[in-house]
Amino acid sequence: VVLKEVMDTILLIISGIAAGIIGGMGMGGGTLLIPLLNIFFGIKQHTAQAVNLVVFIPMSIAALIIHIKKKLVDYKKALLIILPSSVTAVGGAFAAKNIDSGSLQKFFGGFLILIAVFQVVVYIIEKKQNKLNNNTK
Repeated sequence: VVLKEVMDTILLIISGIAAGIIGGMGMGGGTLLIPLLNIFFGIKQHTAQAVNLVVFIPMSIAALIIHIKKKLVDYKKALLIILPSSVTAVGGAFAAKNIDSGSLQKFFGGFLILIAVFQVVVYIIEKKQNKLNNNTK
């Protein structure tokens, strides 16, 4: 029992490190952290999402400090994003609370698939644009 607890603790720390690296790169650590907690640790979807929200706070503060020091923050645009995203995050949290865990898993999985498809499409478009730009030079 003690060995299992030690291994789980080590795996949770590794999961946190991986989520922190991905979150620091701007992808969003929850993209990795939520499935890890859910699949490998058997944590329910609601709890995994709640943990992700709590973990997000120090990760985002650290990333924000670094971006501010590098003068990469456009404060006017940031405010235009912060206000509506804060309101919709609260609405999303209340909505998620009222959805059963199985459906929430499916919604989250679908969301990840949509993000992946979007990223592939953007990559293909950028490659084609770069190719066109290189051919016109």
